[in-house]
Amino acid sequence: MLKRTIQSWRVGLLLGTMVCCPLVVQAEPARWNVDPEHSTIEFRVAHMMVSKTTGKFMDYTGFVDMDAEAGTVKAMEATIKTGSVNTHHEKRDAHLRNVDFFDVEHYPVLTFKMKSYKKTAEGYAAVGDLTLRGVTKEITLVGHYNGAAKDPWGNTRAGFNAEGKLNRKDFGMVWNKTLDSGGLVVGDEVQIRLDIECIKAKP
Repeated sequence: MLKRTIQSWRVGLLLGTMVCCPLVVQAEPARWNVDPEHSTIEFRVAHMMVSKTTGKFMDYTGFVDMDAEAGTVKAMEATIKTGSVNTHHEKRDAHLRNVDFFDVEHYPVLTFKMKSYKKTAEGYAAVGDLTLRGVTKEITLVGHYNGAAKDPWGNTRAGFNAEGKLNRKDFGMVWNKTLDSGGLVVGDEVQIRLDIECIKAKP
């Protein structure tokens, strides 16, 4: 009789624990590789104090480790070949590749590695280290996770957009010229715009 009472007490305690403290199962983050054919890495900078010049990078790789259902990100990294800069102007692009700007001979890539990620009321904020011309500075990318969907070929895709900014002088890009009006040819602040589509890596 005592043995049955003890067994019943143990069963009751186990059931009570399961009700009060339900088992929480979290999905493991999956690797999502950037699809450069459906992504854009773009920058804008003031020109002659009257307009903005827009450029892109055409050659890059990257990945995001995330739980797509929860919309949480564990890691985010990107490597961009600086020589792939393209502003649709050959002479300007050649200048951007030389020592005044990207100095692609000595610094052929720039990298971004996320350090922290948090959801916000508007979307998300990802803080990470940007390394350019051998200098590493922290920048913040603010944007939105646009969800995931299956494509007609059996791949699962996810989309992001993000914006950020940096001061090019922080990375040793100090070249400029003064206009007759007293202004400068090139602005210091560079605006960054990302539209990224990723493909979930298959097991």
